[in-house]
Amino acid sequence: MIDAVVGQVSESTQHAVGYPALFLLVALGALVPVIPTGAIVSSAAVVAFHQTSPGALLVVFVLAAGAAFVGDVALYWLGRRGVHSKNGSRWLEALRARAAPDRLEQARAKVEEHRVSVLVLSRLVPAGRIPVMLACLLARMPLRRFVRGNLPACLAWALTYQLIGVLGGSLFASPWQGVLAAVVLTVLVGAVPSVWRRWRTARSHT
Repeated sequence: MIDAVVGQVSESTQHAVGYPALFLLVALGALVPVIPTGAIVSSAAVVAFHQTSPGALLVVFVLAAGAAFVGDVALYWLGRRGVHSKNGSRWLEALRARAAPDRLEQARAKVEEHRVSVLVLSRLVPAGRIPVMLACLLARMPLRRFVRGNLPACLAWALTYQLIGVLGGSLFASPWQGVLAAVVLTVLVGAVPSVWRRWRTARSHT
């Protein structure tokens, strides 16, 4: 009985603190692309997987997707201000600094060919969001069109990293072990494509 009450109090505390923190961290990570938002969502999914509340995973999904969407739209709006300004903006320059020239050229070609649909894949491809967003800005894509493409992108992104968290949580009985497994899986998801590209580039020069 006491253990059940303590467990309920613990989950209530996690909800009160964890959910707002999840939203703020993911939204901030969309604005400042140095925060590992994928790992944060996967870790939150692990914790939700081990809770007794049946709707915990759904709440994590909605919050993660909503925060990513809000952050992306805010960053795009700030970038558009830089595009239309003679002096640019620090947000636009920050996007330029984080987009490798070759990735930007690839993104511009894909945006010209596929338009809005490329946004969905941009969030699923590691390091693909910023080059595609910058390409959309340089192509002067209207904010409304960006929003239409970015909504399914954020939903797919949140679902992908939540599934990674569920997988990590299902492998271990202890939540902290599941979080560790989810973080490792998230790092692998982000690192493998980069290693593959470098290997192919090295092979092409030999």
